[in-house]
Amino acid sequence: MIRHLVLFKLNEGVSRDEDRVQAGVRAFEALKDEIPELAFWECAWNITDRPIAYDFAVNSAVADTDALKRYLEHPAHQAAAGQWRAFATWVIADYEF
Repeated sequence: MIRHLVLFKLNEGVSRDEDRVQAGVRAFEALKDEIPELAFWECAWNITDRPIAYDFAVNSAVADTDALKRYLEHPAHQAAAGQWRAFATWVIADYEF
């Protein structure tokens, strides 16, 4: 299995309450039902208030590198990630477990 972790930091001046941000959250929440390669899926807002903390996290798992590739290329994933590009930066880690 491969764990796919993504941490998002909202850009300066962007609030989680903005309509575009909420639309991005809904797009990520919907992926669990749209992409069959996802063996595990969760996403949520950070609950701590620390300067080093990121704002939003995606934690997912897929079977193997082929499934990860299909997930990353899936049109629903591309559309959801595309929304976040407009208002956030992120870091990613993929590892086998």
